[in-house]
Amino acid sequence: MAAQAPMTEATYYILLALMKPGHGYGMMQRIKELSGGRIEMGPGTLYGVLTRMNKEGLITLTSEEGRRKNYAITEEGKNALHLEYRRLKQLVTDGAILEEVEE
Repeated sequence: MAAQAPMTEATYYILLALMKPGHGYGMMQRIKELSGGRIEMGPGTLYGVLTRMNKEGLITLTSEEGRRKNYAITEEGKNALHLEYRRLKQLVTDGAILEEVEE
Protein backbone atom coordinates (compact mmCIF):
# COMPACT_ATOMS: atom_id res chain seq x y z
CA MET A 1 0.00 0.00 0.00
CA ALA A 2 1.38 3.41 -0.96
CA ALA A 3 2.03 5.90 1.81
CA GLN A 4 -0.57 8.61 2.07
CA ALA A 5 0.44 12.24 2.34
CA PRO A 6 0.18 13.67 5.86
CA MET A 7 -3.24 15.12 6.65
CA THR A 8 -3.75 18.69 7.64
CA GLU A 9 -4.74 19.21 11.24
CA ALA A 10 -8.15 20.50 10.08
CA THR A 11 -8.83 17.35 8.03
CA TYR A 12 -7.73 15.08 10.86
CA TYR A 13 -9.97 16.73 13.45
CA ILE A 14 -12.97 16.96 11.14
CA LEU A 15 -12.72 13.22 10.44
CA LEU A 16 -12.36 12.54 14.16
CA ALA A 17 -15.42 14.67 14.87
CA LEU A 18 -17.39 12.85 12.19
CA MET A 19 -16.93 9.49 13.86
CA LYS A 20 -20.32 10.67 15.13
CA PRO A 21 -22.25 12.15 12.16
CA GLY A 22 -23.24 15.76 12.54
CA HIS A 23 -23.66 19.28 11.23
CA GLY A 24 -21.20 22.16 10.97
CA TYR A 25 -21.78 23.93 14.28
CA GLY A 26 -21.78 20.62 16.13
CA MET A 27 -18.49 19.69 14.44
CA MET A 28 -16.90 22.97 15.53
CA GLN A 29 -17.92 22.25 19.13
CA ARG A 30 -16.75 18.63 18.94
CA ILE A 31 -13.36 19.64 17.47
CA LYS A 32 -12.86 22.09 20.32
CA GLU A 33 -13.76 19.32 22.79
CA LEU A 34 -11.56 16.67 21.13
CA SER A 35 -8.57 19.02 21.07
CA GLY A 36 -8.98 20.04 24.71
CA GLY A 37 -9.81 23.58 23.58
CA ARG A 38 -6.61 23.91 21.57
CA ILE A 39 -8.41 24.19 18.23
CA GLU A 40 -11.31 26.53 17.55
CA MET A 41 -12.18 26.03 13.92
CA GLY A 42 -14.08 28.84 12.24
CA PRO A 43 -16.87 28.32 9.73
CA GLY A 44 -14.77 29.48 6.76
CA THR A 45 -12.10 26.86 7.41
CA LEU A 46 -14.63 24.17 8.28
CA TYR A 47 -16.85 24.55 5.24
CA GLY A 48 -13.92 24.89 2.84
CA VAL A 49 -12.41 21.66 4.13
CA LEU A 50 -15.81 19.89 4.17
CA THR A 51 -16.33 20.75 0.49
CA ARG A 52 -12.91 19.37 -0.43
CA MET A 53 -13.33 16.23 1.70
CA ASN A 54 -16.75 15.56 0.18
CA LYS A 55 -15.25 15.75 -3.33
CA GLU A 56 -12.45 13.38 -2.24
CA GLY A 57 -14.96 10.84 -0.91
CA LEU A 58 -13.76 11.05 2.71
CA ILE A 59 -17.16 12.27 3.92
CA THR A 60 -20.68 12.36 2.56
CA LEU A 61 -23.57 14.78 2.87
CA THR A 62 -26.33 12.79 4.58
CA SER A 63 -29.09 15.40 4.73
CA GLU A 64 -29.82 19.05 4.20
CA GLU A 65 -32.43 20.94 6.22
CA GLY A 66 -32.45 24.57 5.14
CA ARG A 67 -28.96 25.86 5.81
CA ARG A 68 -28.06 22.94 8.09
CA LYS A 69 -26.11 20.22 6.33
CA ASN A 70 -25.37 16.93 8.04
CA TYR A 71 -22.28 14.92 7.21
CA ALA A 72 -20.90 11.46 7.94
CA ILE A 73 -17.49 9.89 7.47
CA THR A 74 -17.24 7.30 4.69
CA GLU A 75 -15.35 4.00 4.81
CA GLU A 76 -12.64 5.66 2.72
CA GLY A 77 -12.51 8.47 5.30
CA LYS A 78 -12.24 5.99 8.17
CA ASN A 79 -9.41 4.17 6.41
CA ALA A 80 -7.56 7.44 5.79
CA LEU A 81 -8.07 8.48 9.42
CA HIS A 82 -6.72 5.18 10.74
CA LEU A 83 -3.68 5.41 8.43
CA GLU A 84 -2.97 8.94 9.66
CA TYR A 85 -3.41 7.88 13.29
CA ARG A 86 -0.87 5.08 12.82
CA ARG A 87 1.53 7.49 11.08
CA LEU A 88 1.27 9.97 13.95
CA LYS A 89 1.80 7.23 16.54
CA GLN A 90 4.94 6.14 14.69
CA LEU A 91 6.23 9.72 14.75
CA VAL A 92 5.79 9.82 18.52
CA THR A 93 7.48 6.43 18.91
CA ASP A 94 10.38 7.54 16.74
CA GLY A 95 10.68 10.75 18.75
CA ALA A 96 11.11 8.87 22.03
CA ILE A 97 14.85 9.32 21.55
CA LEU A 98 14.32 12.91 22.68
CA GLU A 99 13.36 11.69 26.15
CA GLU A 100 16.51 9.58 26.32
CA VAL A 101 18.68 12.52 25.29
CA GLU A 102 17.09 14.83 27.88
CA GLU A 103 17.94 12.52 30.79
